[in-house]
Amino acid sequence: MRASKSRRQAQILAELDRLPSLRVADLAERLAVSTETIRRDLDELTGQGRLNRTYGGAVRMMNSEPAMNERHALHVVERQRIAAAVVGRLAGARVVMIGSGSTTLHVARQIAADLRDLTVITHGFAIAAALSANASIKVVMAPGEYHAGEGATVGVHTTGFLSNFFADVAVLGASGLTEEGPNDALIESAAVYTAMTRRAARTLVAADHSKFGRMFPARYSGWSEVAELVSDSAPDGAVAAALAAAGVAVTPAP
Repeated sequence: MRASKSRRQAQILAELDRLPSLRVADLAERLAVSTETIRRDLDELTGQGRLNRTYGGAVRMMNSEPAMNERHALHVVERQRIAAAVVGRLAGARVVMIGSGSTTLHVARQIAADLRDLTVITHGFAIAAALSANASIKVVMAPGEYHAGEGATVGVHTTGFLSNFFADVAVLGASGLTEEGPNDALIESAAVYTAMTRRAARTLVAADHSKFGRMFPARYSGWSEVAELVSDSAPDGAVAAALAAAGVAVTPAP
């Protein structure tokens, strides 16, 4: 009985790796058990932190993300490699939008070191500060409500301001990357990234391998709206298949 339950719950988790959500009735039919048995399984898996219960089913467990100051200390070497690769993809760009984030901060530092005569539109205060080291770079700071945890402006004033501009490239980070697209832990930041994606001729996502397969509350675009992913390694599985289907170029940082 215990082994049977263990196998059944393993199948449920495997299904959630393949699908973003599951319904009790569908699981009961697929696994040839009662709906009450499935509900007990889902309740138990929720208690273990393996998934989230919803009305009538379950969804993948939402990940939690460290605070910005903690994220700066993670995957530093990988992010430096990604930043160098991103700057190499900005040839010919005159106007760039950059979203807030720890990886994009490395990108801003690399831009300040390597590029000249560029206009950068951003909502991240650390991004603007890093770019200020290069006097030839004009920084346009988006207004809005200050989010202390992210060190950036967010809200309707930020997204409305961005709608008045157009960029050659938008460089955006992500909290997670799934087959549905890049996502972010902060709904407010995701809205800003969506606005940047819509106002750029080309969107480039810069994210390290730890983001592959991770799901957070707010998806800010589909892969069809992204031109390129720059990472320290190439994803596999469902994420790789989705990128290929959408024609997204994958650039591994050397």
